[in-house]
Amino acid sequence: MAYKHTVGQRSYQFKDLKTLLAKASPRRSGDELAGVAASDATERVAAQMALADCLLTDFLEDFLLPYETDEVTRLIMAQHDPQAFSKISSFTVGDLRDWLLGESATTETISELKYAFTPEMVAAVSKIMRVQDLILVAKKCRVVTKFRNTIGLEGSLSTRLQPNHPTDDLLGISASIIDGLMYGNGDAVIGINPATDNIQNLSELLKLLDHVISEYQIPTQSCVLTHITSAIQLINKNVPVDLVFQSITGSEKANTSYGINLAMLREGYDAATSLNRGTVGQNVMYFETGQGSALSSNANFGADQQTLEARAYAVAREFKPLLVNTVVGFIGPEYLFDGKQIIRAGLEDHFCGKLLGVPMGCDICYTNHADADQDDMDTLLTLLANAGINFIMGIPGSDDVMLNYQTTSFHDALYIRQLLGLSPAPEFALWLSNNDIYTQSGNSINWSDKPSALLSGIMGN
Repeated sequence: MAYKHTVGQRSYQFKDLKTLLAKASPRRSGDELAGVAASDATERVAAQMALADCLLTDFLEDFLLPYETDEVTRLIMAQHDPQAFSKISSFTVGDLRDWLLGESATTETISELKYAFTPEMVAAVSKIMRVQDLILVAKKCRVVTKFRNTIGLEGSLSTRLQPNHPTDDLLGISASIIDGLMYGNGDAVIGINPATDNIQNLSELLKLLDHVISEYQIPTQSCVLTHITSAIQLINKNVPVDLVFQSITGSEKANTSYGINLAMLREGYDAATSLNRGTVGQNVMYFETGQGSALSSNANFGADQQTLEARAYAVAREFKPLLVNTVVGFIGPEYLFDGKQIIRAGLEDHFCGKLLGVPMGCDICYTNHADADQDDMDTLLTLLANAGINFIMGIPGSDDVMLNYQTTSFHDALYIRQLLGLSPAPEFALWLSNNDIYTQSGNSINWSDKPSALLSGIMGN
């Protein structure tokens, strides 16, 4: 199906929906690298105007990737709820934008439509929204998940404590864990990116995390971010695995490049749930995504990176994850060139994920060769927190010494919690208080003047 729009004296034509979506995307270095971006701002505006006039029903007929050859497309269509969709089936993309920004779009009504939306629909509407629109609509969305605590509640902001170490040294990792806990970080997960990926090393890391959590009765969960096949092996060896991790993306070919498919994700999900390690819930999966991942594996098929990113959220929601994290600036400036592109992409990802019912967090980050700095990350952190992000990262000094990139620190979480009166997950907040770390009342964070029982116990050991 062809689409067209006239700007001034020039008529623009777009041969199909995939082309239209790509041309309508805000400027991305990755789309330019792939050769799918608009040639100039005028063509981009023409595409956005044409996209606004598209019927939502077009997205159920003109697939981004072929149904016959892409299992992610087949999953998207299997998830689609025609009965829920009937409420908005007459809408254009522009109508959907207007409705989402209106008073009738509430937390409840948006949630009821999460399976009426396809990823392509929510990606499309994001492309015709301003930054303030992305924030306002996402703020209406709430996605609450549970394992040993409750993440995503109104008025809360959780953090992943990320105690990475370049040699997986247990003492160094332990020091980072203590540091993070003293700042009130770690309620989303204590999650380590391992430097080496052999089973024995992974087992030692998981046993360390399990010991810390169980010894000090911390209402949180652990994860070592290894490949899902390794996690399954560890579960079969009775190693204490809380969350199963996997990077995912929006096309079957790209997922194949990661060594995964939907059946393998199902196997990992079933293995983790069989352990029944959660205390307040059984959301056992942790997924990470990022714009540009499909292109980086030569598996984008002429589609734009932001729409493919939204398709990854269809994969995620199939397995009821506790956490989904867009690692927004990690792949590098080839895909998101500067702070402006990173900020916009992070807000788009959060918006699209929340509309699809996904518990979105964000690794607010950049690589050292990107045209970005910590001021850009402060801006994105503040915007995402106002938009209702479920969780962010917490890393000593903002600098990951193992992965060599810049992200948010332990004290960044304190800043945004204090600024907006946000609290950790309620179970974790109670634990912080009981262990004489800090209590929070509204925007006030009150540090205990007593020595922390936790710190004293760990130092004693």
